[in-house]
Order: sequence, then structure tokens, then C-alpha cells
Amino acid sequence: MIKDKNIYVTQPLLPPLEQVTNYLKEIWSDKWLTNMGAKHKLLENRLKDILKVQGVSLFNNGTIALLTALKALDLPYGSEVITTPFTFAATPHCIAWNGLVPVFCDIDPETMCINADAIEKLINNKTSAILGVHVYGFPCDVEKIDMISQKYNLKVIYDAAHSFSTEINGRGIGSFGDITMFSFHATKLFNTVEGGCLTYSDPKLEDRIYNLRNFGIISEEIVADIGLNGKMNELQAAIGLLNLDIFKEEQCKRAVIKNTYNKNISGTKGIRIPQLLENTTDSYQYYPIVIGQDYPITRDELYAKFKSINIMTRKYFYPICSDYECYKHMPSSCKSNLPIANDMKNRVLCLPFYGDLPVDICNKICEVIRDPY
Repeated sequence: MIKDKNIYVTQPLLPPLEQVTNYLKEIWSDKWLTNMGAKHKLLENRLKDILKVQGVSLFNNGTIALLTALKALDLPYGSEVITTPFTFAATPHCIAWNGLVPVFCDIDPETMCINADAIEKLINNKTSAILGVHVYGFPCDVEKIDMISQKYNLKVIYDAAHSFSTEINGRGIGSFGDITMFSFHATKLFNTVEGGCLTYSDPKLEDRIYNLRNFGIISEEIVADIGLNGKMNELQAAIGLLNLDIFKEEQCKRAVIKNTYNKNISGTKGIRIPQLLENTTDSYQYYPIVIGQDYPITRDELYAKFKSINIMTRKYFYPICSDYECYKHMPSSCKSNLPIANDMKNRVLCLPFYGDLPVDICNKICEVIRDPY
């Protein structure tokens, strides 16, 4: 048993407290707490460079950002958006909250992202968009999805909550599709405590997103659209600016943890470690393993084993979205339509993965995986 305290899947990246205090003094001096202040604007500009994108709009959280992304694209009310069931609840919820219908597509067994080869059979005259999720930082097949979207004149949105700084052939992952959402929640590699952003290439989207994020207000006397309050405040932006200075160091630390896991559990019978494509950089957000049928115990038994010694792994994603009460009645939620997703939900386990994970704990995790008895 691990003593003193539980070991969790992640820990928040925190900048030095004295630097936070210095930024707070500046904010207190300026007396500008929200409504797109100086730190907000600076963070947007710095993120453009880091994410290698043309446009960035900050939000108070990733869910509000994704809600706004779907609204900004003016998808016909009641139309269908093809997405994955193997994702966090916010993904289909944002579709439904916009008066759209989520249609679940099965996933690729290797990347666990939406299976691009299965998308076309779900397209009909009600389909308006595809919403892909870069699961655990493994990119969707963006090239194939782009071809499908052009063929059928569909919008493409990506949920890149797990993919901060990921690149494909040197291109920022937020530059694919029409709009991409990044989450800056405290559990993410880069965080602003809560927060998120949208990235896009079409300059026309900037004003549209700006207005929707600010109640639809254009000026003191004109409210032109039905917007919401999605603004990031200056305190969040300050944390973000400080974390931008240290997130690469955190990635380097996580790379060491990843190498330790790879070295010690690769080759273990019944354990598969999903791999990135060679042309893709790692966000180092999660470290998932897939438990096969030839492993001595089930995924749930391994999860329980870890929990019994105060190591909190995560069955992520379980249940999948098509299992939720609010979605399981839909035709696309039928298990026969989603065989891979329904299999993977019982096999994936995310291990503790953060830069300050003690070496002895990392080794203990590997020991348990190699010999779960």
C-alpha cells in the first residue's frame, strides 16, 4: 500500500507562487479583472505562436468554447453531427445543447479516435458536420476527414482537449478543420485553472466568435446575436502566461515517465501500449494501456488492484457516451453499430502520468502490471 496519500492520474501544473503574486499585484494595480484585459490579449497572441495557428479566442472553459464553436458555424437547427462515443461527456452535450443531433460513429482500434473509414456510411441529407476528438493526444485521420468534408460540403470541428502543442508534420493540430477546441482545465498539461480556447484559420470567424462569447454585444447600444458569457478573466490568463513558460519542462519530465513505463511494461503479455504515428508529436497528456484478453486479469480487476494500494488509475472512457441515459435510445447508440468502442471501453486504463510522479511509485505501478497477483 502507498502511504500518506493517494496517487492520482495527474497533478495540475502550477507556476511558482511568487510569480503568481507578482502578476496579482499588477492586476490589482490595473483594476481590470475581466472583459479582455491586457493579460488576456497577451495570452491569445502567445498561443497563436505556440499552437501554430492563425486565430485564437480564449474562453472561461473548454465546454463553453465548444458550444460556441458549433454555434459560430451556423449549422442548421436539428441537423446531425457525426462524432465519437469514446470521449468526455462535453463533446455530445455541446452538440445537443445547440439543438443538433449527435450521431455516434465507431472508433479506430489503434488510435481510439473516430474511424474515418466509417464516417461516410452515416452521412445523409441531415448531416451538417463532423466533430472529431483527438483522444489522449492521438490525432484523428485529419486528411481523410478533410476529403470527406469537401466531398459532402460538411463543417469539421475538432475537440483537442488532450492535444495541447501536438503537431502533424510540423503543422499545429489546431489548424485542421474549421474550428478546434483546446481545454485548459486544471487536469490538462497546460492549464489556466479553468479555461480553453478556439483556434481557426478563417478571419471571418474571429468577430463572430468574439460576439458570441460576449453576449452578442457589438457596442454599448447594439446586441446583434444571442450570445453567452464565455470570457476568460485576467487571473486565469495570468496563470496561463506563467504556465506557458514551464509546460515544455513538464513535457520533458513526462517523457521520462513515459520511457520508464515503456521500458518496464513493453512486452508484458496482454498489455498493448498505443503508439503515435512517426510524423506526430506527443502532447504527453495521458498514458493509456490496453488490456487484452490474454492478460491474467480483467481491466476492472487491475483497476481495483491499483485502488487497493491507493493508486488511482482511470477507466477512461467508461462508460462511453452512447451508454448514457440521454443518448442510449438513439439508433446510432446501438452496440452492434459500435463494436470497437464497446470493446475498448472495457480494456483501456490510464496510468498516473505527471512530471513529479515519484520514481518508486512509477516502478511499483510497473511491477503490478507485470505481476498483478
